[in-house]
This record gives sequence, structure tokens and C-alpha cells, in this order.
Amino acid sequence: MMRSLTITSTTTRTFLSLLSLLCQPGGRGIASYYVRADDDIELWTNYAIYPKKCVHYNDNDMIVYAMYEQASNHCVDSPMGTYVSSVPTFVNAYLEQAADNAADAGEEYEYPASSVYLDCTLRQIGGVDYYVQVGCSDYDPTGLAVNIYSDALCTEHSQVDGYDDSNIAVDFTISFGKCMPCVVWFDKNADDIDDMYYVNKQKNAPLCSAMWEYKQTCNDKCQKLGNLASMDGGWNEADKVLLTVLSLFGFGMLLAIIKKRQKMSNKDNLLEQAAITAAGLQQSHILGIFALLILIITIFGLLGLKKITWALLLILNITLFSYLMKLTLDGSVKESIIGPDGKIVEVDDSDDEDDADHDSDGPKGADSEYESPKCSPIFEDKAIV
Repeated sequence: MMRSLTITSTTTRTFLSLLSLLCQPGGRGIASYYVRADDDIELWTNYAIYPKKCVHYNDNDMIVYAMYEQASNHCVDSPMGTYVSSVPTFVNAYLEQAADNAADAGEEYEYPASSVYLDCTLRQIGGVDYYVQVGCSDYDPTGLAVNIYSDALCTEHSQVDGYDDSNIAVDFTISFGKCMPCVVWFDKNADDIDDMYYVNKQKNAPLCSAMWEYKQTCNDKCQKLGNLASMDGGWNEADKVLLTVLSLFGFGMLLAIIKKRQKMSNKDNLLEQAAITAAGLQQSHILGIFALLILIITIFGLLGLKKITWALLLILNITLFSYLMKLTLDGSVKESIIGPDGKIVEVDDSDDEDDADHDSDGPKGADSEYESPKCSPIFEDKAIV
């Protein structure tokens, strides 16, 4: 009796497990279960590959890539895994995929001239025998170069004039940072294909099948090297030029603001101070916020956080420009009064100061002490005579 209950319980658990697999969302049901169990993929229709970077890993030039089960998600979901493969292996499969796509589109495909260097090839450079092979570029993590080696297996890097990249041009590129479906469909006339076309198309995916077969595990160190975020961490020459221009522009506006504030009238100065006080702030608070913002922009720039650095720098420049325009407009507006004839009379602050000076030189008021005029010495002498 106990044995019968055990068998029944086991059967129930097995049935529930199969049912849960069948009910998984996105079509990842029992078929996906068997694919994972055998570590073999028969149909590549829904899969995608995402080349990340070309890195120097374990003393070899490798390409880091990720595999995805749902190409319709555009490689934004969690990948099946992140792997590495040697540059020649990846590039060879990549070119085979390009040739297959061209044939499917009814076009002729011509392999790039530099593809002959996918194998380790003997070549004379400056009269000296070297070996060359396609590998990673020293200057661009998403670029390839024909590297120079000293041995016939292309394992020991060598240098010519201080560089291990040869001057041989690589006339093809890899679409790094782009999600590529394993199966690419083309419009076909029904008369040009047979019944097995769609089946063969789903089974034959040169790039994905080769990268799945020759994949190597990418550990934590490897994944850090292949992290796309590290590609955006540095400032290139164009970024540095634009950063310098924006910084100088902001500094120039700051000097102009200081100069205009020195020429502000007392009335405008008091009005501005009243507005700041009404907001619950003081001028020292404004200066502190400004200095803190500059410090934050500097720190983010040194850390290579380009997007937030650009955003804060633009906000700072826009704020300075707006305040400078306000001071310019306020300085151009003159105080106006209506005269006895009904006409508008403009009064400058300098006129007010001149009037004040004239008033101070005018006659004294009634409350001031009276002083009798003094006679000149001539009249005094005549009076004595």
C-alpha cells in the first residue's frame, strides 16, 4: 500500500512539472526544456546573438558575446549566458553568416581581402619575417586589426616601431553592441523555394550555431572586460573639445555677471535681495549651491559619467545665461516719470546722484544758522578813513 502511494505521488509530481513547463510564458515550454537538457539547439528561429567587445583575455584576443532565447525582445532581457570566442573563430562564422544572407537574398558575396589573415600568416615587414593574424585593435574595443606575432602559432605578440598592430587594413567590421537575430528572413517568391526551405533556414544559422558550439565560459573578470558601460567611460577628443568650449562659455558668462552686478543700482540690488529672502535663502546659500554644483560636475567628469556630466553642465550654462540676460535687460530699462507737460521723462541713476550733489551745494534750510556776510578789506579801510 505504501509503495502504491509513493508511485502515485511521484507520478503526480512529474505530471505537475511537465504541466508547468508547458505553461511557461514566451513559448519556452517543454521544447526549451529538452534543448537545455541536451545543450543542443535544433531550431534557431527565436534566438539572437549580441557581440559586445573585442578584449585581450587570457593572453588571447577574444570576442565577448551574449546569447538570447527571444530575439523579439531585442536583447534587453536576461541572456542565456555570456561567452567568449577567439577572434578568428568568431569572424569566420560572422563572414559565413554574411555570405549565407547574401545567397538567400539572391546576391553574390565577395569575402573581404583581409579575411586571408584569419589564419596565422607569414609576412615580411621591413625585410624581417613576422606572422600576422586578425585580432583586437589597440585603440578601439569595437575594432579589429591585423596583429603582429613572432611565432608561427600567433601566440606571442611582437612589435614593429613600437606597435603590435600592422598597417594592413581590415576591410570589414563587426556589429558590436547590436542585437542580431540568428535567422534572417528575406522575401521569397513561392515558386523559388521548396517545402524544406523554411525548415533548413531555421536549422542553419552559421554564426549562432558556431558560437554555441565553440563557446567558452566568460567569468567575472571576462564580463567586466566585456561590459559595454566601460566603453562610454572615457572622454574622446571630440568630447574634450566640447567640454572645454562649454566650460569656457560658462566661465565667460560668470565674469560678465560679476561685472554687471557691480554696476547694479541700489534699488535693483535691494529688489533682488528681497526676492532671495522671500524664497527663504540668502546670497551665501546661492554661492554655496553654485560651488557645490561645479564640484559635482568635476567629480562626475573625472569618473567618466558622461551623460550626467553633460546634463549638469548644460543646466549650469543655461542658468548662467538666463541670469545674465535678466541683468542685461534690467540694466537697459531706465526709470521714467511724467513731466508737467504730460511727456515721459527718463531719469538715469546718474542724474539722481547729480541732483543730490546740486541739492547739497544749494542754500541751507531754515533751521540752519545764519551767518552775516563779511566785508572785503577795501571797504573796511574806507570806513576807517
